Amino acid sequence: MQTTGGKWTVIIPVKPPAIGKSRLGLGPTVARAIALDTVAAAVSCSVVDRVIVVTADAAFRPPGTERLLEDSPSGIDAAVASGAALAGIGTARAALLGDLPSLLPEELAAALAAAEALAPEHPRCFVSDHEGTGTTLVTAAPGIELLTAFGGGSAAKHRALGLFELDLPADSSVRFDVDTPEQLEAARRRGAGHPG
Repeated sequence: MQTTGGKWTVIIPVKPPAIGKSRLGLGPTVARAIALDTVAAAVSCSVVDRVIVVTADAAFRPPGTERLLEDSPSGIDAAVASGAALAGIGTARAALLGDLPSLLPEELAAALAAAEALAPEHPRCFVSDHEGTGTTLVTAAPGIELLTAFGGGSAAKHRALGLFELDLPADSSVRFDVDTPEQLEAARRRGAGHPG
Protein backbone atom coordinates (compact mmCIF):
# COMPACT_ATOMS: atom_id res chain seq x y z
CA MET A 1 0.00 0.00 0.00
CA GLN A 2 1.34 3.41 -0.93
CA THR A 3 1.21 5.83 1.96
CA THR A 4 1.79 9.53 2.25
CA GLY A 5 4.08 9.32 5.25
CA GLY A 6 2.18 12.25 6.70
CA LYS A 7 3.04 14.44 3.76
CA TRP A 8 -0.24 15.75 2.48
CA THR A 9 -0.43 18.90 0.41
CA VAL A 10 -3.59 20.87 1.12
CA ILE A 11 -4.83 23.38 -1.46
CA ILE A 12 -7.18 26.07 -0.17
CA PRO A 13 -8.94 28.38 -2.65
CA VAL A 14 -9.84 31.71 -1.05
CA LYS A 15 -12.05 34.33 -2.68
CA PRO A 16 -11.16 38.00 -2.22
CA PRO A 17 -13.03 39.22 0.88
CA ALA A 18 -15.11 41.71 -1.10
CA ILE A 19 -16.86 38.80 -2.84
CA GLY A 20 -16.26 35.93 -0.42
CA LYS A 21 -19.09 35.06 1.98
CA SER A 22 -21.35 37.74 0.51
CA ARG A 23 -24.42 35.94 1.88
CA LEU A 24 -23.21 36.64 5.39
CA GLY A 25 -23.51 40.38 4.84
CA LEU A 26 -20.85 41.05 7.48
CA GLY A 27 -18.14 42.60 5.33
CA PRO A 28 -14.64 41.66 4.21
CA THR A 29 -13.06 41.54 7.67
CA VAL A 30 -15.18 38.59 8.75
CA ALA A 31 -14.75 36.88 5.37
CA ARG A 32 -10.97 37.11 5.64
CA ALA A 33 -11.03 35.95 9.28
CA ILE A 34 -13.03 32.85 8.34
CA ALA A 35 -10.41 31.96 5.75
CA LEU A 36 -7.56 32.66 8.19
CA ASP A 37 -9.07 30.31 10.78
CA THR A 38 -9.41 27.58 8.16
CA VAL A 39 -5.86 28.00 6.88
CA ALA A 40 -4.43 28.06 10.40
CA ALA A 41 -6.07 24.72 11.18
CA ALA A 42 -4.60 23.18 8.01
CA VAL A 43 -1.14 24.54 8.78
CA SER A 44 -1.37 23.08 12.31
CA CYS A 45 -2.53 19.66 11.10
CA SER A 46 -0.02 16.93 11.98
CA VAL A 47 -0.28 15.08 8.65
CA VAL A 48 -0.06 18.16 6.43
CA ASP A 49 3.36 19.01 5.04
CA ARG A 50 2.42 21.84 2.69
CA VAL A 51 -0.47 24.30 2.42
CA ILE A 52 -1.02 26.16 -0.84
CA VAL A 53 -3.45 29.08 -0.76
CA VAL A 54 -4.83 30.16 -4.15
CA THR A 55 -6.35 33.62 -4.12
CA ALA A 56 -6.72 36.90 -5.98
CA ASP A 57 -6.53 38.76 -2.65
CA ALA A 58 -3.06 40.33 -2.64
CA ALA A 59 -3.40 41.23 1.04
CA PHE A 60 -4.07 37.65 2.14
CA ARG A 61 -0.74 36.27 3.33
CA PRO A 62 -1.38 33.62 6.00
CA PRO A 63 1.76 32.38 7.77
CA GLY A 64 3.05 28.91 7.08
CA THR A 65 1.64 28.73 3.56
CA GLU A 66 2.66 29.10 -0.04
CA ARG A 67 0.50 31.61 -1.86
CA LEU A 68 -0.45 31.35 -5.51
CA LEU A 69 -1.78 34.76 -6.50
CA GLU A 70 -4.40 34.88 -9.25
CA ASP A 71 -4.77 37.92 -11.51
CA SER A 72 -8.52 37.73 -10.93
CA PRO A 73 -10.88 35.23 -9.26
CA SER A 74 -11.08 32.13 -11.46
CA GLY A 75 -13.62 30.05 -9.57
CA ILE A 76 -13.02 27.30 -7.04
CA ASP A 77 -12.29 24.43 -9.43
CA ALA A 78 -9.90 26.50 -11.54
CA ALA A 79 -8.13 27.73 -8.41
CA VAL A 80 -7.77 24.17 -7.13
CA ALA A 81 -6.41 23.06 -10.50
CA SER A 82 -3.78 25.81 -10.37
CA GLY A 83 -2.80 24.79 -6.86
CA ALA A 84 -2.65 21.12 -7.84
CA ALA A 85 -0.35 21.97 -10.75
CA LEU A 86 1.97 23.74 -8.33
CA ALA A 87 1.82 20.82 -5.88
CA GLY A 88 2.70 18.21 -8.49
CA ILE A 89 1.17 14.75 -8.71
CA GLY A 90 3.73 12.85 -6.65
CA THR A 91 2.17 13.60 -3.28
CA ALA A 92 -1.24 13.07 -1.75
CA ARG A 93 -3.30 16.22 -2.28
CA ALA A 94 -6.47 17.60 -0.76
CA ALA A 95 -8.64 20.52 -1.82
CA LEU A 96 -10.13 22.16 1.26
CA LEU A 97 -12.68 24.95 1.13
CA GLY A 98 -11.66 28.10 2.96
CA ASP A 99 -14.87 28.55 4.92
CA LEU A 100 -14.45 26.12 7.81
CA PRO A 101 -13.68 28.48 10.71
CA SER A 102 -14.33 25.88 13.42
CA LEU A 103 -12.05 23.29 11.75
CA LEU A 104 -9.99 21.28 14.23
CA PRO A 105 -6.54 20.14 13.03
CA GLU A 106 -6.95 16.69 14.58
CA GLU A 107 -10.27 16.15 12.80
CA LEU A 108 -8.74 17.19 9.48
CA ALA A 109 -5.93 14.71 10.21
CA ALA A 110 -8.51 11.98 10.83
CA ALA A 111 -10.23 12.69 7.52
CA LEU A 112 -6.96 12.61 5.61
CA ALA A 113 -5.90 9.41 7.37
CA ALA A 114 -9.22 7.82 6.39
CA ALA A 115 -8.65 8.83 2.77
CA GLU A 116 -5.12 7.41 2.88
CA ALA A 117 -6.36 4.10 4.29
CA LEU A 118 -8.90 3.81 1.46
CA ALA A 119 -6.49 4.86 -1.29
CA PRO A 120 -5.74 1.37 -2.67
CA GLU A 121 -9.41 0.86 -3.54
CA HIS A 122 -10.60 4.47 -3.66
CA PRO A 123 -7.82 6.83 -4.72
CA ARG A 124 -10.18 9.81 -4.83
CA CYS A 125 -12.43 10.69 -1.89
CA PHE A 126 -14.59 13.56 -0.70
CA VAL A 127 -16.34 14.83 2.42
CA SER A 128 -19.88 16.12 2.19
CA ASP A 129 -20.90 19.13 4.24
CA HIS A 130 -23.18 18.86 7.29
CA GLU A 131 -26.25 19.26 5.07
CA GLY A 132 -25.13 16.41 2.83
CA THR A 133 -25.44 18.32 -0.43
CA GLY A 134 -22.21 20.29 -0.63
CA THR A 135 -18.55 19.32 -0.36
CA THR A 136 -15.83 20.63 1.94
CA LEU A 137 -12.87 18.36 1.15
CA VAL A 138 -11.68 16.40 -1.89
CA THR A 139 -8.62 14.13 -1.85
CA ALA A 140 -6.41 12.34 -4.35
CA ALA A 141 -3.74 9.72 -3.72
CA PRO A 142 -0.20 10.18 -5.05
CA GLY A 143 -0.06 9.77 -8.82
CA ILE A 144 -3.82 10.38 -9.20
CA GLU A 145 -5.28 13.57 -10.69
CA LEU A 146 -7.19 15.72 -8.21
CA LEU A 147 -10.72 16.12 -9.59
CA THR A 148 -13.16 18.64 -8.14
CA ALA A 149 -16.67 19.81 -8.98
CA PHE A 150 -17.44 22.40 -6.33
CA GLY A 151 -20.56 24.56 -6.45
CA GLY A 152 -24.25 23.80 -6.01
CA GLY A 153 -25.01 20.13 -5.43
CA SER A 154 -21.32 19.26 -5.40
CA ALA A 155 -21.72 16.11 -3.30
CA ALA A 156 -23.81 14.51 -6.05
CA LYS A 157 -21.34 15.76 -8.67
CA HIS A 158 -18.42 14.19 -6.86
CA ARG A 159 -20.25 10.89 -6.52
CA ALA A 160 -20.98 10.99 -10.26
CA LEU A 161 -17.28 11.50 -10.92
CA GLY A 162 -16.59 8.28 -9.02
CA LEU A 163 -15.20 9.79 -5.82
CA PHE A 164 -15.76 7.81 -2.64
CA GLU A 165 -17.57 9.58 0.19
CA LEU A 166 -15.70 9.43 3.48
CA ASP A 167 -17.88 8.36 6.39
CA LEU A 168 -16.97 11.04 8.92
CA PRO A 169 -18.93 11.61 12.12
CA ALA A 170 -21.89 13.93 11.69
CA ASP A 171 -20.33 16.41 14.09
CA SER A 172 -16.88 16.44 12.48
CA SER A 173 -15.62 20.01 12.08
CA VAL A 174 -14.47 19.08 8.57
CA ARG A 175 -18.15 19.11 7.56
CA PHE A 176 -19.13 22.50 8.97
CA ASP A 177 -18.73 25.19 6.32
CA VAL A 178 -20.18 28.67 6.74
CA ASP A 179 -22.48 30.28 4.18
CA THR A 180 -25.19 31.88 6.31
CA PRO A 181 -25.38 33.95 9.52
CA GLU A 182 -26.91 30.95 11.27
CA GLN A 183 -23.99 28.74 10.27
CA LEU A 184 -21.57 31.43 11.39
CA GLU A 185 -23.21 31.56 14.80
CA ALA A 186 -23.00 27.76 15.01
CA ALA A 187 -19.30 27.98 14.13
CA ARG A 188 -18.79 30.47 16.92
CA ARG A 189 -20.39 28.07 19.36
CA ARG A 190 -18.08 25.35 18.09
CA GLY A 191 -15.04 27.52 18.79
CA ALA A 192 -14.29 29.56 15.66
CA GLY A 193 -11.69 32.18 16.41
CA HIS A 194 -12.63 35.00 14.10
CA PRO A 195 -13.87 38.37 15.38
CA GLY A 196 -17.12 40.09 14.66
